[in-house]
Amino acid sequence: MPLVPSAVRTQGARSNYRKLENEPPDHAIGRSRGGLTTKIHAFTDALVRPVALLLTAGQSGDNPQLEPLLDLYRGQQHFLTDVTVLADKAYSHPSTRIKLRRRRVKHVIPERSDQKQNRKNKGQRGGRPPDFDRELYKKRNTVERGFSRFKQWRALATRYNKYALTYRGGALLAATILHAKPI
Repeated sequence: MPLVPSAVRTQGARSNYRKLENEPPDHAIGRSRGGLTTKIHAFTDALVRPVALLLTAGQSGDNPQLEPLLDLYRGQQHFLTDVTVLADKAYSHPSTRIKLRRRRVKHVIPERSDQKQNRKNKGQRGGRPPDFDRELYKKRNTVERGFSRFKQWRALATRYNKYALTYRGGALLAATILHAKPI
């Protein structure tokens, strides 16, 4: 009996993850450059402790998650009115700045080079550049240091959990322990 030619993969294995059509979106698993991943969006305080966390699929953008993070943070009892958001260029969209101004939240976000060029191309109609405090922006590393602390937790770095609820529970446990640890 002759063999029927078939499509054979010569390299790598297929993913064993199958996203079913009826799978809930709260699993927070999505495809990005590195494969199937989950993003943790977080606010950290000046002491490098996470104070608000959200999960999204790996391919989702950072900018749309800023408002839900603000809402989550404001819902907590320790919210102060003099909060300053230090964010990177991923949050540089003009609509984000408008939303932060409406909420009366101070922010230090660098302007992307393409936005600078577009503003300059418009001439006087382009408006003035947004305020940017370089000295204050140097403190943004607290977010990166906070994520470095998260990466020390193997369960968070590798995400073995199928359900986002369980994974988020691990992230909240890590955040709680990081709050309890002396710095």
